[in-house]
This record gives sequence, C-alpha cells and structure tokens, in this order.
Amino acid sequence: MENGFTIRKIVIAGVLGAVSILLGVTKLGFIPVPTAAGNATIMHIPAIIGGIMEGPVVGMIIGLIFGVSSFLNATIPLFKDPLVAILPRLFIGVFAYFAYVGFKGINQYLAIGISGFIGSITNTVLVLLLAVIRGYMAPGVAVTVAIANGLPEAVVCVIVTLAVVAAWMKIGKSGKNRSKISGHF
Repeated sequence: MENGFTIRKIVIAGVLGAVSILLGVTKLGFIPVPTAAGNATIMHIPAIIGGIMEGPVVGMIIGLIFGVSSFLNATIPLFKDPLVAILPRLFIGVFAYFAYVGFKGINQYLAIGISGFIGSITNTVLVLLLAVIRGYMAPGVAVTVAIANGLPEAVVCVIVTLAVVAAWMKIGKSGKNRSKISGHF
C-alpha cells in the first residue's frame, strides 16, 4: 500500500464522494421504510467501493461524507446526533478494505463480495450499537432493524459492489486483475 495520496486516490475519492453527496442531497441514497430506522440506505456503497479500490483512508473520507450527509439530512433524533450519524460511517470503507485484503488471495470475486457485506454490516451494527448506547432505541428494536433493514441492505450492497468493482478492475473480462490500483491489488 502506498503512503500518502496519489492523484488517482484523490480523483477516485472525489468521484465517489460526489456520488455520495448526490445520493444524500437528492435523497436517492435514503429509501424510506416503515421501521424504527426510518430509512434504508445505499449511501454506504461508495465508501465500500472506495475502501476496496483505494484503501482505508479513501474509504474513511467517503464514509465521512456519507455520515455528514446523514447528519445534515436527519429527520429522526438518532441521526441528529453526530456520534450516531457520523462516527460509525468512518469505519465502513476501512473494514471493507481489510476484508478485501484478507480474502483476495482466495478469490477476487469472493473478496469483493465479502468486502461489500462486511462494509454494509459495519454500517448497520455500529449505527445501531451507538443508537442503543445513546438511548435512542431499545436493544430489541435494534435487532429488528438490523434484520429488517441491515440484511437487505447488505445483499444489495454485495450485488452492486461486485458489479462496480469487478467492472472497474476489469476482472470480469479476463478473470485476472489487469489494473494495478494503488499497488495493493
């Protein structure tokens, strides 16, 4: 892994950050659902993709953008708390990156899929854990939300992350990683 920011990392962070901002501003990243969470989200996907493609710092920056957008667009009290809305989102791309690194030696597609799942579950678990700790919801409600929202979000995340990252890395065409992205692929 390279130290510091390369032009590529800055550009990818910018593009995925812009996607995250677009999803937040247009509210396309928040899908209203009739549960205690209020919304299901797809806004974590750019942070996961950024983490896989360019490493934990890029994933963290995009997660920060997601968290701030969630905080600024909050309609329910738990997301008006920056500890719940922002802090957990910093770890989405970081955990996705380390999951990818841990599994890429086995199979590239498996590593991408697991990374998408881990990143999504990281979002769900950390947000709900902080919501319980901060007194916004009871543990039983958090478990219900995790099942009702978190699992479907994770499945969607795996599908989208696999499609985007595989296409971006061009591994679907030859079965090999033809691009040397950030020196860690």
